[in-house]
Amino acid sequence: MDTLGHLLHGFSVTLQPHNLFYCFLGVFGGTLVGVLPGLGPQSAIVLLLPAAVYLEPVTAIIMLAGVYYGSMYGGSTTSILVNIPGEGASVVTCIDGHQMALQGRAGPALGIAAFGSFIAGTFGLILLTIAGGPIADFALRFGPPEYFALMCLALVILINLSGSSLQKGLISALAGLFLGSIGLDLVTGEPRFTMGMPVLYDGLGLIPVIMGLYGVAEVLINVEQGLTRTINHGKIKNLFPSSDDWRASAAPIARGTLLGSLLGTLPGAGVVLASFLSYTLERRLSKTPERFGHGAIEGVAGPESANNAAAQCGFIPLLSLGIPANVATALLLGAFVILGIQPSPTLISTHPDLFWGTVASMYVGNAMLLILNLPLIGLWVQILRVPYAMLFPGVLLFGLIGVYMVNTNIAEVWIMIFFGIVGYVMKKADYEFAPMVLALVISPIFENAFRQSLILSGGSFSIFFTQPLACFLMLCAAIALVLQLVPQIRQVTAKLEG
Repeated sequence: MDTLGHLLHGFSVTLQPHNLFYCFLGVFGGTLVGVLPGLGPQSAIVLLLPAAVYLEPVTAIIMLAGVYYGSMYGGSTTSILVNIPGEGASVVTCIDGHQMALQGRAGPALGIAAFGSFIAGTFGLILLTIAGGPIADFALRFGPPEYFALMCLALVILINLSGSSLQKGLISALAGLFLGSIGLDLVTGEPRFTMGMPVLYDGLGLIPVIMGLYGVAEVLINVEQGLTRTINHGKIKNLFPSSDDWRASAAPIARGTLLGSLLGTLPGAGVVLASFLSYTLERRLSKTPERFGHGAIEGVAGPESANNAAAQCGFIPLLSLGIPANVATALLLGAFVILGIQPSPTLISTHPDLFWGTVASMYVGNAMLLILNLPLIGLWVQILRVPYAMLFPGVLLFGLIGVYMVNTNIAEVWIMIFFGIVGYVMKKADYEFAPMVLALVISPIFENAFRQSLILSGGSFSIFFTQPLACFLMLCAAIALVLQLVPQIRQVTAKLEG
């Protein structure tokens, strides 16, 4: 069956009433958490993970994927109207989007963000449809050494782009690898680091850990810091951009789409980097760069297109290789694992309904988002007025109920609370969660590939360098590590010379 036939099969899966309902639920919920500052896709995915356990795998993934790319749409609303990004990828949108709102042009800013997001997201989906299969076919050549090297590369890239220092990123990743080793040994079956607690024999539950880090800890940090919001009370009109707005935005949308599509396929690059680079590119290419920062519509169109294209293309390494492109897709990888499915090059052949159903659901979800976002602007404005004193206790309550309901085990609630405290301390000390979460998710695969490789080589580490593809990936990981070390070495040298 050719690609078009596979995609049509995917639509037959997606258009089943219950899958269509959960697709709508996902994109609506994603838009909602994108609108609300302080939440973001990670929190929403974490909150829905316990419920996803009770759904069919394809239905659960359709819903959780909708939350992820839906939040990219919603994040622009709060950036433009309130000047507070709903999630990291919308930080750049604040710069010119809010200035347009102050000038009475909130409507065109919101409109071009929605249309640009739809165009870029659709292009990213076409790329996913075309490229997913060939990438998976190529990755079928991977054996244990190649998988181990690929995991090393993914970890190093994510550490480099997580926003923290290399040392802190490494510490976080190593902590995640250690946490992933808790439980019964994969080969011998002996308990490791369980402290005699039966709840740890199957390893640390992913849901209570990430619920603690991204739910409890984020609530504690946001409540401590507080956010002041000034809602734009003016009437929002002209949501459909004028012909002049389209002429100014067409090229930035095209460039942002291409840039986001490229960066989205790279593990670790993600949507935030895409939006920042798109804004920088548009400012440099503009004949009037002085307008940027004062309400240039190109500063909204480019970054919003880039982050949505990157969000869609982030599913290429996730579904084809089992490698998450960023934190949110790392949580989606965790959802696959919880549902008993390992994303890998064989996913297309072993779970065609899941792969093509998810891809097709994104086409449907993007259309839903375009239809939803513009008419519901008034509703999003009202939701922005929800006080944090009411919002965050609800997040904690759903988290507690969700974690307990997965296995009806009170010990996992205590694990969630423990990691909430750990996450709070990490945030205060400027440690990122991303390397820890990714390392925790891939730790069993990482360890298994490492041990299988050593068994194949009779205990020789040379296997990682004698296999051409594994050697290439290890070399890429080493280069990425060195590139991060160079500026830090220069800083230390400068201090010593000073």
